[in-house]
Amino acid sequence: QVQLVESGGGLVQAGGSLTLSCVATGDFVRINIMGWYRQAPGGQRELVATITTDGSTKYADSVKGRFTISRDNAKNTVSLEMSSLKPEDTFVYYCKAEVIRSVAYNEYQFQYWGQGTQVTVSS
Repeated sequence: QVQLVESGGGLVQAGGSLTLSCVATGDFVRINIMGWYRQAPGGQRELVATITTDGSTKYADSVKGRFTISRDNAKNTVSLEMSSLKPEDTFVYYCKAEVIRSVAYNEYQFQYWGQGTQVTVSS
């Protein structure tokens, strides 16, 4: 099995900063793309940022210049540094990983999600 465990959420004032972290553990061969998504109650989950194994990144327009995604391939972790936070950044943030697992001597890609961490930005 594979587990993603997030940490670092919390309450922060507008203009402040937070860093989210996610670590992947379990039985897998490697991790391809890792990313962060966010979702409001009753809303759709939306992409925040993704990062490939070689460090190529993609950001939602709403967070460009304010958020930075990074990863440590050796430690199977991905982080999201969030700065200049706004009240509209208030969401539950989820870590996602595209994981390669070996099944019956073949490799397959699976998607896994973390349990989510709440980020609340007060005005």
